[in-house]
Amino acid sequence: MSARSVAQSRRPPRPQVVLEEFLPYRLNVLATLVSNALARIYEERFGLTIPGWRIIATLGQYEGRTARDIAAHSVMHKSTVSRALSALEERGLVERKPNPEDMREELLTLTEAGRAVYEALAPEALAFEERTLSVLTPAEQRTFFDLVLRLDAQARRLAGAKVREV
Repeated sequence: MSARSVAQSRRPPRPQVVLEEFLPYRLNVLATLVSNALARIYEERFGLTIPGWRIIATLGQYEGRTARDIAAHSVMHKSTVSRALSALEERGLVERKPNPEDMREELLTLTEAGRAVYEALAPEALAFEERTLSVLTPAEQRTFFDLVLRLDAQARRLAGAKVREV
């Protein structure tokens, strides 16, 4: 054995990322697969994009929010929210109103048509969630959601509260 091969054999192995075992990759793949499967429902039935659905869902849950609130809540970049809001507004699903607390901002609300879309889509989204979780027992589901909350909090700490778009 040469001196070079002896030296190489003494080196510790280089760290290697195995994507299939790397948590950020696995979470991203899972989120993408679930999001794309759900997207088929709201795209086919309601002509909504993923950002559009997130805005409709946020305004369905919290009436009267600013674009900044929506971006933070849905973890989307403000330009993505802006483009999706414009499309939803053109379709008559969202409307803008002056924010009496801050005249530099506008409050966004669902129109009657937007509320109808939310009311029709919410049960389908919940049924999809139920089908997705059906492979877990109720106890596993509770554990899973607890773990997701803990990982979310840790990821936010690691990100220094600067959360990038998903």
